Amino acid sequence: MAVVPLRPCRAAGRLLPLLCCGARSRGASLSPGVPGRLTQRRYKKDVLPSPEGPVPSVTITEIRQYLRAKGIPFHDGYSCLHTPSLFTAGREDQPPAASAPYTLFIDKTTGSFLCTATLAEGTWQDFQANVELQHRGAPPDSLEEAEEDTRQAREDARCIWERALPLCDLLDKDETNETKAMFGINRVTNATLKRFGVRYLRTAKSLVFPWFSPRDATLKGLKLLRVEKKEDTIVYVEETLPRFDSYYNLFGLPLIGCRDTELVLTGWELDALALHQATGVASLALPRGATSLPPALLPYLEQFKRITLWLGEDLRSWQAAKLFARKLSLKRCSLVRPGNLQPRPLEALNQGMDLTKILRAALPASHKSIVSFRQLREEVFGELANSEQVAGVKWMRFPELNKLLKGHRRGELTVFTGPTGSGKTTFISEYALDLCMQGVCTLWGSFEISNIRLAKIMLTQFATQRLDDKLELYDEWADRFEDLPLYFMTFHGQQNIKAVIDTMQHAVYMYDITHVVVDNLQFMMGYEHLSVDRLAAQDYIVGAFRKFATDNTCHITLVIHPRKEDDEKELQTASIFGSAKASQEADNVLILQDRKLVSGPGKRYLQVSKNRFDGDVGVFPLEFSKASLTFSNKNKAKLKKVKEEKVLLAAKAPSAKKAPEGSSGASKKP
Repeated sequence: MAVVPLRPCRAAGRLLPLLCCGARSRGASLSPGVPGRLTQRRYKKDVLPSPEGPVPSVTITEIRQYLRAKGIPFHDGYSCLHTPSLFTAGREDQPPAASAPYTLFIDKTTGSFLCTATLAEGTWQDFQANVELQHRGAPPDSLEEAEEDTRQAREDARCIWERALPLCDLLDKDETNETKAMFGINRVTNATLKRFGVRYLRTAKSLVFPWFSPRDATLKGLKLLRVEKKEDTIVYVEETLPRFDSYYNLFGLPLIGCRDTELVLTGWELDALALHQATGVASLALPRGATSLPPALLPYLEQFKRITLWLGEDLRSWQAAKLFARKLSLKRCSLVRPGNLQPRPLEALNQGMDLTKILRAALPASHKSIVSFRQLREEVFGELANSEQVAGVKWMRFPELNKLLKGHRRGELTVFTGPTGSGKTTFISEYALDLCMQGVCTLWGSFEISNIRLAKIMLTQFATQRLDDKLELYDEWADRFEDLPLYFMTFHGQQNIKAVIDTMQHAVYMYDITHVVVDNLQFMMGYEHLSVDRLAAQDYIVGAFRKFATDNTCHITLVIHPRKEDDEKELQTASIFGSAKASQEADNVLILQDRKLVSGPGKRYLQVSKNRFDGDVGVFPLEFSKASLTFSNKNKAKLKKVKEEKVLLAAKAPSAKKAPEGSSGASKKP
């Protein structure tokens, strides 16, 4: 029986309203760039005036200089600087003493801080403001009260928690055994389940994982896990209180001792149970699995000298582990490479494998600048043995695109072009939405149209219907859309390429973005290169995006307008505006062709003119639905795949015939 891996877009809000004792809890939605704002105690923002524009960035050097200037002792950690807290009792107008416990952590990358003793957290500007208040003899600003949604979420979580029972308390042993078999935890003992506080909710047939506050052990939220069977496939469905984007539970954290120095990070609560039972090693489960590692959790991981990441059994988990290791500091991280002999921890326990032996064989995350094939041997074997996963995430709405590109892969640069008015933004929004719905963390940079208009287009595509005359359905679809790992840059109009790259870098760190859409390149030209040749400026920008994609293992989709050409002619790779650098640097080149007809609306089709992954190129027709603003092809038109050399031969041949109207091929032989 097949098991479908967990996806990051959980079904929040569908089952929970039926179980909660109060009104439906919508949870606390995050403000952009402020992790965990409503799930943790935060300082008021009226200490410093809100800046007009983005919050200024800060470097680690500036942070160190400021702390030294204010006489605040600190020492370097792996991801954070450690200082005594400003917010604990016993302070007046003096800086914290070096002998005080170092319970305040300042993120080296963003400057945001968290006090693990009081759960006070905020930005670097908040920290500076409260230091200035302390030097003037004033107490730190008062704490915000929890907002209504947060209080309601906690109350709903308490109601569900009280109705749930430990599995060992079920009177019917057959029911206990059937429940364990359903979740595949037959070998997980009742003692382990009880130690981690796992309960079972009969009415929902779900396991309940609690989220306890690390400060006072009060219940902050919970996660429900249930099993759905579809034919021969088992699907695990998760729901959380509060909403998934405000759920920051490091499951197992209350069991960590202050003297623990080794840790295993998993991507699933059941894996953490299996690991701890089999090895006795401290084990934690990330709240969002292999989707992201929120920086707000890094302070709780500072005490560990060695961290092993064992996130799952597929290639996406392996890629995520390498990405997370950068945040945690490569020198202390080891990675368990997934494979048949090293499945996810729960599966390894069920198969009777030696989990301790697997942990000892974990690979160091850091590496030298030069490696031999012996060091790459397992990586190469892994790609050969998992060719489907190596090909990337498959599109659900564009199966013909899968036949050509094989999938969406990290670290690549895709250039997308098409005639003016052909629907480039509308198509690329559905193209990105398709991937986002499958858990690909996406950042949109729309410089041409506003984020409100873009979000309206994507919501319509997501619901596959217009909501203008069905406003009663808006909240339902908006709730689901809000759960997607989707973020937007706030830029509009011409922008500085450095500011855009810095924002992308921040998003990769904060939200583990793996797909960035930039629409379009022309809005970054001429901003600060007025005295530079436009072609040279474009080459510089394309090179910057290429380097970013490679360095951050992030896929970038870059929209570029074509040159001004005859409307009757089809676009080619050479039609992309600028020099040949864009098409040379790109791993994939997609062209939205718009064939104008005198008798009626034109016919559009998508052409893949470059595919560095395996060389397959070709075209397929698109059918636009005005009602849903989608290009998803409903016709099962036959797809023609052609080789690069055939395209070149057809282009060079002077007697090459133009493809007849309605055909789906790229070009014909003369």
